[in-house]
Amino acid sequence: MTDLDQLTSRFALADLVSDYALGVDKHELDRFRNIWWDDAVWDIEFVKAFSGLDEIVGAVEDLIWPMWESTTHYCANHRVTFDGADRAKGICDVYCIGNLADGQAAHVVASYHDDYERRGGKWAIVRRFVNQRVFSHLTGQVLAPPGA
Repeated sequence: MTDLDQLTSRFALADLVSDYALGVDKHELDRFRNIWWDDAVWDIEFVKAFSGLDEIVGAVEDLIWPMWESTTHYCANHRVTFDGADRAKGICDVYCIGNLADGQAAHVVASYHDDYERRGGKWAIVRRFVNQRVFSHLTGQVLAPPGA
């Protein structure tokens, strides 16, 4: 793997992390769908491991979006290690805050443990394990837009 390939790959992998957050937060299903391989696994600790693109997309549409009225993800500390030219592992920390469907504010602190593969020149996630450390209601709080 050349230095240039490694550099461009790092940018592509960082985009996957961002596109996950943007896709979930903005309800952009195509953006969310395009980060995964068809045979991917999305393993959310304490919830379930979703296998295959159809099940993963179904989970965001039928579980995540109905559960949350709104979310904002902040991803940080993204680190990547390459295993040859077409495989990589990544980790990043995430803080998510939003309102649940009942209007109650809540937040989540977790880490994403990713396996990436490049197929046909495109990088995508083949496995994401979500290691949840905090999922708490922000009792008595509702997140509201300015002036509300």
